[in-house]
Amino acid sequence: MFPKKAYFILSALFSFVYWSSYGATVDSLDVPSAVMNKTYKAAVVLPASYVKSKAAYPVLYLLHGGLGHFRDWLTSTPDKMLVHKLADQYNLIVVMPEGETFSWYLDSPIDSTSKFETYITTEVIGNIDATYRIVSNNKGRVISGLSMGGHGALYLSTRHPDLFCAAGSMSGGLDMNWLNYRVEEKFAKFLQENFIKLMGAADPYDEVYRENSVVDMAARMKKNGLPLIIDCGVDDHTIETNRELHRRLLYNRTPHEYTERPGAHTWVYWQNSLPQHVAFFCRILKDNGVAVL
Repeated sequence: MFPKKAYFILSALFSFVYWSSYGATVDSLDVPSAVMNKTYKAAVVLPASYVKSKAAYPVLYLLHGGLGHFRDWLTSTPDKMLVHKLADQYNLIVVMPEGETFSWYLDSPIDSTSKFETYITTEVIGNIDATYRIVSNNKGRVISGLSMGGHGALYLSTRHPDLFCAAGSMSGGLDMNWLNYRVEEKFAKFLQENFIKLMGAADPYDEVYRENSVVDMAARMKKNGLPLIIDCGVDDHTIETNRELHRRLLYNRTPHEYTERPGAHTWVYWQNSLPQHVAFFCRILKDNGVAVL
């Protein structure tokens, strides 16, 4: 009879060999920022095929939400292997950079320590391009995110269409006017205080908010012509701002994919949403001739 102890040892060894050979891996990368004079980390998920292939891989930049950090997509989804599985399924590198707790992925006009538009578009992308074997042009780069990260993904892709070939938003906080969210008074006050710290204006209708709110960028989105995927839960506090951007894109005849599904501002919703975004992006990457098959 096969000894039970030997059986468990062999079983554990087999599991280790299987997952090290076939499972996606995660790098924790230091990405220094000259513009902010500090160093942040990024998580990079590499599909298992990367180590055996000589191909250049497309990249998904996946942004976290407000009050979050770069590892959120790896630690907060109910299925902690979600990003790994999608990376393996689609042969896609997934980069999750730091965006701090309330940067909105833009360059603050008043806070020199919050310059995340420059950080992501110049320093993070430059570092990733130099570190990994990737498609280092916009045909192989896509971007999406949740909540504040949804705003960030559409904001950065709209302002830098030369860097990305498609963009998405999940439950995006697409308006910087804090009065336009269905939230309790305490949370509205929190938003107000932090937007003022970030942008410097106390009036939510000030030009600085209109210029930087994604909901007001429909004309630029039409001009850029990037494929867009936007979705939101019907019980989400951001639903009205998502509907408003959708309405404006319909009005100016900007092609985009828009979906409302049951759900709220939760990780359960975003876990269900992310595979839809990745499938959408990978169809575009395949059309661009950069998908690793």
